[in-house]
Amino acid sequence: MGNNSKIALARFRIANLEQIIKRYPGSSPSRQGKMPPKRTSTSEAPAMTQAAIRKLVADSVTAALEAQAATMANFMSCQPINFKGSEGAVGLIRWFERTESVFSRSNCTEDCKVKFATGTLTEEALSWWNSFAQPIGIEEAYKITWVEFKKLLIKKYCPRTEVQKMEDKFYHLTVKGNDLKTYVRRFQELATLCPTMVPDSEKMMEVFIGGLPRSIEGNVTASKPQTLEEAINIA
Repeated sequence: MGNNSKIALARFRIANLEQIIKRYPGSSPSRQGKMPPKRTSTSEAPAMTQAAIRKLVADSVTAALEAQAATMANFMSCQPINFKGSEGAVGLIRWFERTESVFSRSNCTEDCKVKFATGTLTEEALSWWNSFAQPIGIEEAYKITWVEFKKLLIKKYCPRTEVQKMEDKFYHLTVKGNDLKTYVRRFQELATLCPTMVPDSEKMMEVFIGGLPRSIEGNVTASKPQTLEEAINIA
């Protein structure tokens, strides 16, 4: 694991330890001197001692932290790329694509995507994320969805003037020669950066088919694809 990966993993462990401790207030030193409430049940099971409670909490914290750290290590082993914030719109798209590929290969769950992805932010992008998370707390910040997080990054690192230029390119995008592969890749990139250009999946598929050569367009239309992915596969 490279130095950047080690730093990201360490940052993840520290943040998660803070969260886990908050979830187990019984481990707080301020509570250690208090006696547990008297049992009112007639059950014969003995009450747990304060020491036993503290050990149970500590074991739970350790197990949870180790499990999450192992998952994060698996994510980092799939070699996600870092995002500094200076790569421009295309660089941001490349980061989205690589990160989502790592999500898939590492079996990352939906609720961990933002948490893990932010571990690959560096320099200006990391400062931006810290400024976003500080007012609401890191735990709340991690609750936003991956889709919402992507929108925040696009808003931050894709100036409106640049997006407008891309929207114009998106509107006039067609296959050049027989290079269908480049057309598909560029279409997906622009669709991500210009979400307001296509309000729904049906319109997205219509725009995609409209940029194909006549011969391919007729074949795709005749196949009646239900999704953009199906249209791409048919093309």
